[in-house]
Amino acid sequence: QVQLVESGGGLVQAGGSLRLSCVASGNIRSIKSMGWYRQAPGKQREFVALISSIGTTIYADSARGRFTISRDNAKSSVYLQMNRLKPEDTAVYVCGAAVLTTTNFDSWGQGTQVTVSS
Repeated sequence: QVQLVESGGGLVQAGGSLRLSCVASGNIRSIKSMGWYRQAPGKQREFVALISSIGTTIYADSARGRFTISRDNAKSSVYLQMNRLKPEDTAVYVCGAAVLTTTNFDSWGQGTQVTVSS
């Protein structure tokens, strides 16, 4: 079993930046990929970005070019650097980890709120 704890959310003005962090604990050797989803009020959970154990990255179209995902395997951590934030980026950002498969997250954190004001 893997536990995930996010941090780094907050309130920022449009055009600003935030860096989210997620630390994994438990059976971390079983983790294949880690990444982020987000969920805005009244909307379905949306994929943001993923990074594999060897550093391969995948981004949603909405994140590509503005967000950068990175991973520190020694610290069992994944990060999401978000630049040029827009009000539509406002959501709860949830960290996920894929254990059973390469890309399907099966462990989730509690989430961290990101609010972008216009």
